[in-house]
Amino acid sequence: MMKYNYYVADVFTREVFNGAQIAVFPHADGLNVKKMGQLARELNLSETVFIFHRINADGVRRMRTFSPLGELQFAGHPIIAAAFVLASCGDIPLSEAVTHVVFEQNTGPSEVNISGLDGKPTFIQFTRKVSSIVDRFAPSDEELSGFLDLEQSALDHKKYSPRLVSCGFPYLIVPVWRYESVRKAHFNYASWSQSAAPQTAAQEILLFAPKSPFSDADFNLRLLGPNIGVLDDPPVGNALPAFCAYLCSFEHTRKGTHTFAVDRGDATTRRSVLNLEMDHKDEELLTIRVGGQAVMFAQGSIELT
Repeated sequence: MMKYNYYVADVFTREVFNGAQIAVFPHADGLNVKKMGQLARELNLSETVFIFHRINADGVRRMRTFSPLGELQFAGHPIIAAAFVLASCGDIPLSEAVTHVVFEQNTGPSEVNISGLDGKPTFIQFTRKVSSIVDRFAPSDEELSGFLDLEQSALDHKKYSPRLVSCGFPYLIVPVWRYESVRKAHFNYASWSQSAAPQTAAQEILLFAPKSPFSDADFNLRLLGPNIGVLDDPPVGNALPAFCAYLCSFEHTRKGTHTFAVDRGDATTRRSVLNLEMDHKDEELLTIRVGGQAVMFAQGSIELT
């Protein structure tokens, strides 16, 4: 009989009952793929993270992430959750103002900086370098408004425009003028299936508005699509590289380092706030830094034979 402790953190928020709930097993040695999958299905959270205690010669910690449907090759929210939980439990001592660690997922290592105060984590940021493909093809405004259940006048063509962007996973990114349009949009599968959209590689739509009613965010983002529940408002962390590449594809985004924040959801739907920095140098690889806060929600233990 083996006992495994786990923790549940609310990520990209400063308050419990907000953000994304992520489970973290800080000492997962002894668990195989089958058991990790079963635990993720049993907890039934968006993601469950397993950290293997053995650290290699370079100080890299191995982490594996599972959704209830299976293993994920990369995920951003779990990096924040893992760093927060390990630092909170003392597995990563915070003796400096900023502590550097590295987590390795199936896609490779991610460098992480943990800011701390009095030995407790206060802010966590990880760095990614991504390549992107940007396609200016998009369905017509009539088609977009049809499968988003919005008026055509809600779509923004002045500062931004719809584009297809992939940093390994393709998104149809659609701008609207107002935050309210993001919140009231509903995915219409019948209209989607009759449009040109299914002919693209993208099966998820990243809808955004360049404003938020909250002072700590510059953009409001939401994911919709044929594989997302009509009432769901899932985490947007995996779409952020594509969103950053999208912003850099416009001439009015000047070269240099840009700092901004995006939020997902609203006051009633587990709102998340994600802080971003991107180094726009018009190079093949785009460097982005994603940061945020987290709070501990629960802890428990599971005994397995």
